[in-house]
Amino acid sequence: METRIALIGIVVEHKDSAKKINDVLHEYGDYIVGRMGIPYSKRNISVISIVLDAPNDIISALAGKLGMIPQVNIKTVYSKVSSVPDK
Repeated sequence: METRIALIGIVVEHKDSAKKINDVLHEYGDYIVGRMGIPYSKRNISVISIVLDAPNDIISALAGKLGMIPQVNIKTVYSKVSSVPDK
């Protein structure tokens, strides 16, 4: 199956959303290449970046689930590079 590299940027506006975010990310852990979280206490938000190597439908499903969490804003950026993983 063809996979793509994608970056999901997440802005967390309330700390109560953290557990739901982590639960969703754990569900898609096999596709996550890396994750970086930055708390920004001056604005009382956190910013998380997730790098994925996954099929389009998986990336879309993850982004959709994250986008449905209250007080969480996300944006997904796709690489133009795609590949078929080695068997």
